This record gives sequence, structure tokens and C-alpha cells, in this order.
Amino acid sequence: MTSEPLSFPRQHARTQRFTLGAPRAFTVSPDGERIAFLRSASGTDRSHRLWVLDTGTGRERVAADPAELLGGAEERLTAAERARRERSREGSAGIVGYAVDAAAEVAAFALSGRLFTAELRVGTARELRVPGPVLDPRPSPDGRHIAYVTGGALRVAPVTPDAPDAPSADRALAEPEGEHVSYGLAEFIAAEEMHRSRGYWWSPESDRLLVARVDDAAVRRWWIADPARPDREPAEVAYPAAGTPDAEVRLFVLGLDGGRTEVEWDRARYPYLAQVHWSSSGAPLLLVQARDQRSQLYLAVDPADGSTRMVHADEDPVWLDLFPGVPCWAPSGRLVRIADEGGARVLSLGDRPLTGPQLHVRAVLDVGEDDVLVSASAGAAAAEPETGEIHVYRVSELGTERLSREPGVHSAVRSGALTVLVSSALDRPGASVRVLRDGKRIATVASGAQRPVLTARPVLTEVAVVPEGGEEAASATGADEDGSYRIPCAVLLPSDYREGDGPLPVLLDPYGGPHGQRVVAAQNAYLTSQWFAEQGFAVVVADGRGAPGHSPAREKAVHRDFTRTLDDQVAAVRELATRFPLDLGRVGIRGWSYGGYLSALAVLRRPDVFHAGVAGAPVTDWSLYDTHYTERYLGHPASDPAPYVHSSLVHEGELVEPGEQHRPLMVVHGLADDNVVVAHSLRLSSALLAAGRPHEVLPLSGVTHMTPQEQVAENLLLLQVDFLKRSLDLK
Repeated sequence: MTSEPLSFPRQHARTQRFTLGAPRAFTVSPDGERIAFLRSASGTDRSHRLWVLDTGTGRERVAADPAELLGGAEERLTAAERARRERSREGSAGIVGYAVDAAAEVAAFALSGRLFTAELRVGTARELRVPGPVLDPRPSPDGRHIAYVTGGALRVAPVTPDAPDAPSADRALAEPEGEHVSYGLAEFIAAEEMHRSRGYWWSPESDRLLVARVDDAAVRRWWIADPARPDREPAEVAYPAAGTPDAEVRLFVLGLDGGRTEVEWDRARYPYLAQVHWSSSGAPLLLVQARDQRSQLYLAVDPADGSTRMVHADEDPVWLDLFPGVPCWAPSGRLVRIADEGGARVLSLGDRPLTGPQLHVRAVLDVGEDDVLVSASAGAAAAEPETGEIHVYRVSELGTERLSREPGVHSAVRSGALTVLVSSALDRPGASVRVLRDGKRIATVASGAQRPVLTARPVLTEVAVVPEGGEEAASATGADEDGSYRIPCAVLLPSDYREGDGPLPVLLDPYGGPHGQRVVAAQNAYLTSQWFAEQGFAVVVADGRGAPGHSPAREKAVHRDFTRTLDDQVAAVRELATRFPLDLGRVGIRGWSYGGYLSALAVLRRPDVFHAGVAGAPVTDWSLYDTHYTERYLGHPASDPAPYVHSSLVHEGELVEPGEQHRPLMVVHGLADDNVVVAHSLRLSSALLAAGRPHEVLPLSGVTHMTPQEQVAENLLLLQVDFLKRSLDLK
């Protein structure tokens, strides 16, 4: 008796997109002796353990195992913890995050709302009995205290309460004054849109903390119900939709001695607390933004009295982006930031740019005594486009050195002379993890991720587009010096396709919007696309204007008009049809989130090009999406509603600018989605029905903006391909 071969949809779902078993969340100790990281036991095990690699011996050991710590009991998540994981798109289990002290000797993490610590040198873990449920525990730099949040209060506890010299017992430093107030947690839009997932920061001396106080009383309440369980109350969500009030965020210096000082800045003009940095290299550093995100201030804080002084100010007529790892201080005391200057995205140290238009800087990974480690892709002035590649560079006042050699997608974590380099490439699945000391490999970190049952075979290319309207149009669309702009693309054909087989029905598989780069030089990014290709499609992935990775102008070309992202999908598929076997008489499109919006927009606005679409969790009315994201791109709906109406699919119950032809559309949405709420799809369905347009709606009970459930994820792929084959008459 033989077992049935494992199908890709099932393997893709069971492995959570091949992420299970892969090491992640690396921390390098300053002494270079150990590296902490998370990894589950296998490619199908959802529960992550905390591991330590001894760099001297190259041996790995488990520092904390959730199964042992919970005594085999099933993990239980509070609503607050589920919300935190939803914001970070975390679908796994076990230890999904941890924090360490300055020496990387003590780690803290939460399991089932309980507080645990691990001694990383010796590999032992134990529970600290504190009030719960616990959220976001973090050790003090000296390793003697653990701060954590519970019930909206920020508390601290001694790491070793029974030691003779132990600090005073567990206590609250700040408690909420009302039901809408919390201390030490990031508000919704900070976690969802600003890359800020935390709400408190220890001082380098371990004697006080900067703590955010969030009051969301003014934020409008939405209610997320589960129609499949009518006996349960709807969940209340404070959701700041575009044009409505945000949460009020204030910042306090709280001392372990009970001191409390408020940090002062012009919160009326700069209400967004975007980033906070506190290190031994300088005073506490804040980045605060205006609501329209066209101006921002870098502020140094005096912890003694809460006063602030301006270190730097940025302004941009379109918008200002936020970047991982900045702002921060260099050991020299100079400000490290990423800025858009001279048409390029550059790394600046003090007032001096250290990079130019050859590089497009994406993140700061580490700041050393003599250099800054950054993630960057090829800029507009690069000698080669390096389509889809992301590399790690050492940048100093003497120049730039690339650390990642092979073509691919690379990231890194560094402390002192030790670097953990994580590399993916087109010619192999998954990622390799190498440990480098002064640039030389001394160890590797093993991965338990499963090998996919298929191999992705993308062809990376670019499409050159010349905008109509001359020089002014070229400037507005982010064109290069030659007047054109380029769209990075990947094309995937069935593995058994042979020249002469004839044109294939086309499936566009984009994200296509801000923050979501789909064309990358890494095989795992195309596994699902390749599976669709094996069903008989020529699959096209295109990153048009608005997608990150090339130049500020290219990203900002979607200002006030998201429909330009659709124009680029049209331009890409038409040009690629001159080089690849694409049947333009049968073109489908599928996507999730922004990609779902783009798919629905395609079949409604351009039925002359697109003949069927699958829209997963689509935004259909941009006035229903959050403040920080939507107002950055489309402005404030009260002062200028026109961009909202034009970019939306539905307005006041009617379809916006629909084409005459009716095309098949499948709409998929999780009923528990608190990011793109199901109201988007319900309003679209109502408008389609009112217009007499047939369509299919697939509601997913209990599913959020993620689809980590194995059966849901597997069947979603199967149902999509069935719909597309039916709609495009693919035998």
C-alpha cells in the first residue's frame, strides 16, 4: 500500500508557507560567544523553541522549550496577545518573541500569559510568578529586572527575587486611570503601520524607563462579529479610520524609585510618536510626525525634566517614510538616519550623506564604532539593475563595502565582530544562515524547514514604460533620466512547457502596492506562483509604481491615485506578451490585501484587459482603512475627498467608474479580520448586486487578515484555481 503523494497546497499550508523549522529572530551577544534564536522542531511543528548557538564549538542547544515549561498543556492566548500577533502577522505558536539584557545573558518571554526567563549561558529556563496575563516582557540592560505589561499597567519584577541582593518585589510603575488607557503598549497604527511594536524602553543605566501612555477613548469603536457563533458577543475594536480621531499618545519617564516625569513636545502638531531610541551613545531620541506625514522632528529628551530639543527636522511635499533601525545615535554621538535627498534614499551620519543614488537604502541593521551596517538594493544610478536583489553593506566615511556576495536577498544581525548573515537565492529554496567573524564563516545555523515538492523557475526581467504627457508626466510618475520608468517583473511557465506549445492563459499574481515588494531574487517567494503555473497558466508578478526598492520618486508616484498601480499591471502584461507566450485573450488576476484590491479594480475598471479576478481581503472603500497608511497616500478625506473616491471600488453604495463589460470575480474575506474589515467585501458585493453583476463571495468564518489555519490555506488555493479555470475556460 502506497501513501498519496503530498500535494503542494497541503504542504504549503502545513508548513505555514515553509516558514516552520526555519531559524529566525537572531540575537548576537556582545562578547561574541553565543547567538540566541527561535526555531521550531520541524518543518510542520508550529511551536517555536528558544535556542542558543555556542560560537566557540558550533553546537546548538535548547534554552527554553514551551512543551516542558507548560507541562504539556495547550498554549492559551488572551485577546490582547492575539491582537499583538495579528499586528505582526505571527501565525505560529510557542515562543514567538523574546527580549534580552545588554549582555544577552538573560532572555524574557511570555507563554500562555505567564512570564518566563532563560539563562542563555547555561541554557536553563524558569517561570517568574507575577500578576498576569503578561505582555511584552523585557529585561533591564543590567539583567536584574523584567518589565512587562498586564491589564494596561506597566510593572517591573526582580529576575532573581530570592537572591540576597535582589531588587524590591514586583510592583506597578504606572497603572491605567481609565478603561481606555494603557501604559507600555503600542497603539493600533503604531504596530500596524509605523514598525513600532513596543511601548516602553529601558534606560542604559537600568534605573528608569520611557513609557508610552495610550488613551484611545476618542477612537471610534467597530464591532467584529462571528456570524457562525451567534451566541458570542462581537469583539470591540478601536479602529482609527481615515479622517477620524487617533489615539492620544503621551510619553513619560518612570523611575524605579517611583519618579514620574512627562516628556514634552508639540503633540498638537506632531501627534505621531513614530520611533524611540535610548542607548548609551546619547540622550533618549524621539521621532515624531505630523498627521499629514509631510514633516517630522528628531528630538533629544532630557530625562530629568522631560524637556526636548530639536536635533533635526525633515520635510517633504509628498510624504516622509519610516525605516527600520533609525533614528539612532552613532557611538560618536552623531545622528544616524535614512533620508530622501537629491532623488535618492541615502544613509546620513549627522548632516552628511554617506551614500548616493547608486544605493537605495532600506534599513539600518547595526551601528558600530567605525561603520553602519545597512540593507540596500540597487538605486536609480546603479550600474546594473540587480532586479529583486537586496544586499548587506558596510558603510563608513571612507566608502561602501558589500558583505553579501551572491545574487539574492540578504539580511543580517551584528554585534561587534560577529555577524549572522541570512541569505536566500533563486537557485535554492529556503534561506541559509552563516555566522561570520570579521567576515569569515565560523559556523552555520541549521534549518528544519521542509523542502518544497516543486521548484520555482521564475525569469526576472524589467519592462520599460514611457509615460504619456512629456516631461511633467515623467516627473510625476517617477521616471528615470531617459524619461521612462521600469517595472520589475517575474514570469513563470509550467515546468513541462516547450517552445512551440503556443500561448498560455495569463495569471497576474501581484501585491502591487506600497510596502509589498513581490519581485525578489529568492525562490520561496514564487512557490505559489509556480504551482499556479503548473495548472496551465503563464504567471506574471509585477512591481509597479508604489512598490518599494528602487527610488523615492517611484514609490511616491502613487500619491493621491492608487489606480496608477493598475496602469502598471496593464503595461507590464502587454509588454511581456511580446517576449513570452502570453494569451492576452485570457487574463486573470489574483491577490490578497492590496493585491486583492488591485484584482477587483482590474476586472471592474479594465475588463478590456482582465477577464477574471480573485480578490482576497480587498480594501474597497479607502475611507474605511486606517489613518496613518491611507492619509499618507491619499490625504485627508475631509479636506480632499476626490482621491478617496477615485481610488475606491465603492462609494456611497455604488461602483466607482466601472467598465461596461462584466467579468467573473471571486471575493474572499475573513470574517474576523480587524485590519481590512469584512465590511469592505460586503459593500462591494452589495454594489455588484445592485448593478446586476454576478460574482462569488467566499466568507471565512473565524479567519483574520492571515490564513494560518491548515485546511483554510490549502482549500483557498484549490478553490481559486478552480474558479480561474472555469472563468478563463481552461480545460
